[in-house]
Amino acid sequence: MIGKLKGLIDSYGEDYVILDVGGVGYQVHCAGRTLQALPSPGGAAVLSIETYVREDAIKLFGFRSDHEREWFRLLQTVQGVGAKVALAVLGTLPPTDLANAIALRDKAAVARTPGVGPKVAERIVSELKDKAPGFADVDPAVVQLSGAIDNNRAPRPVTDAISALVNLGYGQPQAAAAAPAPTPAPSTAGNGAPAPAASPSPAPTPSASPAPASK
Repeated sequence: MIGKLKGLIDSYGEDYVILDVGGVGYQVHCAGRTLQALPSPGGAAVLSIETYVREDAIKLFGFRSDHEREWFRLLQTVQGVGAKVALAVLGTLPPTDLANAIALRDKAAVARTPGVGPKVAERIVSELKDKAPGFADVDPAVVQLSGAIDNNRAPRPVTDAISALVNLGYGQPQAAAAAPAPTPAPSTAGNGAPAPAASPSPAPTPSASPAPASK
């Protein structure tokens, strides 16, 4: 299996690059973002490779980093997502942006990928939501709030504030980040019942009036 190729750019195709390694030209399929980042023909390049072996062909997919290749593999664990769709997603969203979108349940960001409809975008977000936060570059509190909103568990004042921001043109992830944090619930006693209020201090007893002096 081929895991990495280092050589010179020979030429480009619509969705691939020919990489000359020691006189042997390898056809490597890449996302559009990856192709745009590679140098002109004659320039040196290094690509992390995912090798697919089929009965009738061997196909190579190239990535700028091992991290991006891991996302390519991870995306294909989602039902209905194959190599072509995974490559298209990575061509639309860099790995960090993809991780943020999944962590924040931002299905619209994933659905911007050509060929990815709302149902597939929802599956990607739903099936990878527990894996993405570790790769995301966002506040864990915002991730938690986005999950609560997605599952209809967020407090009403918070959802109202987010809805107002969305109506003003903000995306839901940005609105969730800007919304006020939920007010913590009042503390309770050890048995789960509300802590009793402190008893007020008794009012002071008025002092007795002095007896009149005898004549």
